[in-house]
This record gives sequence, C-alpha cells and structure tokens, in this order.
Amino acid sequence: MKKYYMILAAIAAVAMTAQAQFLGWLEVGDYYNPTELYNGSYFDMAPTNFYLAHTGVQMIYTPDLLTDMEHKGGVEVKYLNFKYYSESFEEIVRNAKVYLQEIDATEFAINDAGVKQFFDFGEFVAEGRYDIDLLECYGEDQILAVEVEPFSFTPGKSLLVTIVFDAEDDDNCTMGSDYAPFYTSGIRGQAMTYTDNWTSFIDYAEGDDFPNATAMLGCGTNTELPVTEIGYTYEWMLGDVNGDGLINVGDVTTLIAHILGNEVDKFVIEAANCDGQSVINVADVTVLIHYILNGEW
Repeated sequence: MKKYYMILAAIAAVAMTAQAQFLGWLEVGDYYNPTELYNGSYFDMAPTNFYLAHTGVQMIYTPDLLTDMEHKGGVEVKYLNFKYYSESFEEIVRNAKVYLQEIDATEFAINDAGVKQFFDFGEFVAEGRYDIDLLECYGEDQILAVEVEPFSFTPGKSLLVTIVFDAEDDDNCTMGSDYAPFYTSGIRGQAMTYTDNWTSFIDYAEGDDFPNATAMLGCGTNTELPVTEIGYTYEWMLGDVNGDGLINVGDVTTLIAHILGNEVDKFVIEAANCDGQSVINVADVTVLIHYILNGEW
C-alpha cells in the first residue's frame, strides 16, 4: 500500500507552532481493515472522485464518532487520512483545499422547500497538489493523506470537513468506473458532494445557488462517510495526573501526594480535576480510582 501526501506549504509552520504533548489517532468506520467499496453514482463519492475535473465534499463527524477525543484538553486536529482502491490507468493531477469548522449540528439543514443546505466552508487549513499516475498503484489499496495546520477543536462538538479538488485541465478525468473509496457501514447522510466538469466548488459557493444542494446542481445529498483516520494532538488527558501518557495507580499516588501537600515531580492540574468541581480533593481520587477499575468516568 502506497501513501500519497498532498504537498502543503504550511508544513514548516505546523512544526514550529504545535505545542501539544501527545498524538492520538481515531478511526471512523473500519479504517484499518476496510472491506466496503463504493460502487454507486460518482455524484455520491467522498472525499472525491476522479471522473470529473471539479469536486467538493462536506463531511460531518459527529461527537459519537469522535469519542476518543473526550476528556482531553488542548485538542488540535492535524491529519485526515482516507483510503480508496484503484484499477485506473490515468495520470491524475488535483489541486486541493481543505477547510475545518467545529459545529453544533449533527446533520445538514433542510430549507422550507425541502432542499438540503451546505455549510459555509469554515477555516482554511491546507492546500496542496495531488499528482499520481494511477497505473503505478493498479489493483492496490491507496491512502490519501492530508496534513493540515493545527485546528483547535472542542470535544463534544461536530467536526465539519470541507475539501475541494480541482483539476488543472478540465479534461483530466478518469474514463471508467475503476476508482472507489472505502466507505463506512451505514453512516449515511453525514456527507454531501458537489461535482462539475467546468466549475469549482469554491466558485459554486460564491454564486447565487449556494448553499442549495440538488441533483440538478451536481450534488449528492445522501452520501455515506468514507472510512477516515483522524490524527490529533492534545496537551493533557483527564486522569493522567503525572503527565506520562498513561492512567494508572501512579496517577492516584501523585494526586494523593498533591492533596497532602507533598512535592511531586509533575502535576497536571487540569487532568487532576476528575470530578469537574472547582477544587482538587479526595473526591477526585475516588473518581479516578473508579475510572481505573471500571474504565468509565
């Protein structure tokens, strides 16, 4: 399996500004062992298809899909990875732009006429070039890996991902149904797509038809999420009182020592506030021990 990165101008800035201590990964769908390939209309392919020169997608990752981020502080999204399978011979070039936004909604809005609505694009976090001879990876699973500028995210919110793919040449398209992304099982309606051979999703978003999404406008409105791997950094994890990346009896010992006024090597006060109250005391010890024994807060 090969992995193709989009070349990002902001990579150097990411390295200098990232301050988080830990890196976490979560999967949406069966990312590590995917089996379900999309075999329907190109209108509904996410995060992109190569049949048309211009595509766009919006995907809503709801809080229930992002539970690995819960009970963590200073969360910043940094990586988005997708998988697809290819039996194409074409050489494909796509320029891509990525936008992220945290939202309260868990689904797309519908106007009074029953038409689904796209969201505004959110914060611009990456742009790059995807340039690949698909013959080189014929018959193989591939990874489309995107690194973005660190995006501050609040656990408990939904993550809206907008990705725009544009060919440099309107004729730069695949010729047959020989490319397919891997999909989640049953997570339908949390993605919407845009497809056109002449007009970019960005141009469409600046026109009078936006935010309406209809088949006449080249939109797929009931799309399943692609399998996704989300990489994120975080500064502390609830219960990791001694800041070693683990939650165990060592954290209980550190917490008790702090409460008794003894000096400890490292004490993460945010992680120690296990019961969510305004003071650190024996109640936090009780909650922490319960988590260690039962695996739930």
